Amino acid sequence: MRKKEAPINALQEFLPPHTFEPVLQYLQHYKVHLTVARERKSILGDYRHRHGTQTHRISVNGNLNPYAFLVTLLHELAHLLTFEQWGNRVAAHGKEWKGVFGQLLAQFIEHDVFPQDIRQVLLQSLHNPAASSCADEALLRTLKKYDNKKSNALFVEDVPAGSLFQTHDGRIFEKGERIRKRFRCVEVATKRLYLFSPVYEVTPVERA
Repeated sequence: MRKKEAPINALQEFLPPHTFEPVLQYLQHYKVHLTVARERKSILGDYRHRHGTQTHRISVNGNLNPYAFLVTLLHELAHLLTFEQWGNRVAAHGKEWKGVFGQLLAQFIEHDVFPQDIRQVLLQSLHNPAASSCADEALLRTLKKYDNKKSNALFVEDVPAGSLFQTHDGRIFEKGERIRKRFRCVEVATKRLYLFSPVYEVTPVERA
């Protein structure tokens, strides 16, 4: 996936108001190489720790709305701060990372940079944040409200049972029953079963 290094001043256009300066302090202090990536469906951001002569490297998807961009960037910064303190001696999303991420989120929540609904969801998960925004359905659902959403896009949970939907790669599925936290769906072309997150975004398809 092609990436581009974000000119540091241009970073403001990706962030909510009044967050550029505190973010910039972290990036400059730890000499972070920040890149803005094109949309990646499997991840929202990525962190690579410093090694040898290389600096810390963070990438964040550039298609995210400003609040999702900030939360993702803070997620990756938490990995950096955790590495600085514990190196590779702790789990990637263990209690140490959770504590650091929670402290970072609290710093920005205290300065009222998030809308009230996002703030409330973040406060609920502050002491035990999920390993990914994609894994926190309540947070993802709330952040998605601030996207410039396609008019016909829906979450899987909003597609009627037995209806068809299309994923970003053009494959068509029939929605089935919910099994615990996910929906069991059948790919029409192959008849193979797949499990979908309720908040995976898809496009409804009419039957022929």
